[in-house]
Amino acid sequence: MRTLLRVEHLTKDFSTHGGETYRAVDDVSFSLGFHEKMAVIGESGSGKTTLARMITRLTEATSGQIFLEEENITRAKGHNLRNIYQKMQMVFQMPVDSFDSRRRLGDGIAESLINRGMKKAEAWEEAERLLGECGLGKEFLTRYPHEVSGGQCQRAAIARALAIQPKLLILDEATSALDMTVQKEILGLLDSLQEDRDMSYLFICHDLALVQAFCDRMIVMQKGKIVEEGTTDQVIRHPKHAYTKMLMDSVL
Repeated sequence: MRTLLRVEHLTKDFSTHGGETYRAVDDVSFSLGFHEKMAVIGESGSGKTTLARMITRLTEATSGQIFLEEENITRAKGHNLRNIYQKMQMVFQMPVDSFDSRRRLGDGIAESLINRGMKKAEAWEEAERLLGECGLGKEFLTRYPHEVSGGQCQRAAIARALAIQPKLLILDEATSALDMTVQKEILGLLDSLQEDRDMSYLFICHDLALVQAFCDRMIVMQKGKIVEEGTTDQVIRHPKHAYTKMLMDSVL
């Protein structure tokens, strides 16, 4: 399988108020193939979100390297970073917070298209098409984030991420704030979008049932380290590490 994302020895240290150093991510290495869905699981504080934020360059890595389509993006800035965001987007846990509350959903979706040189009218037409692809009608273009449900807002957030046609979508607990019915709908949407657009997903999650239903492979993180990695079925059915076994036991 061709590699889309490769992470090598990624580490992130934070300084505490007392002047000590806290290592949130500790020497993490893995790869993600084209058209693959990989989960990153672990309890709160395991380093999952910090890892995602380093990959998307929202947080600077202390050491290690990140490669996207074999391009080293670890220290990318400015124009180079903008080009990277043409290939990679992130969908956050709280979709309402990821939109500007003073602007309509259509403005948020069309913005990246306009920034790339598309005329406003064309950008709004494309935003309407993207919303439709994500199961929302044209009326959602003119609604504000607080005027729609959590599931609808997350669909709009996915539509916004799709606007620049990324190859990699990183979903950081993107379904955890939704009820089970809406979670299932969002995962179904992501499955169909992957088939249509040939994308890869890095799925940051703590819900093993969702991971088992959605992902091809998974890595398990504890205290900033990867303690287990394999196909989803392998890890869930035959966990090897004591921490993984504890996670499995906690949901049985």
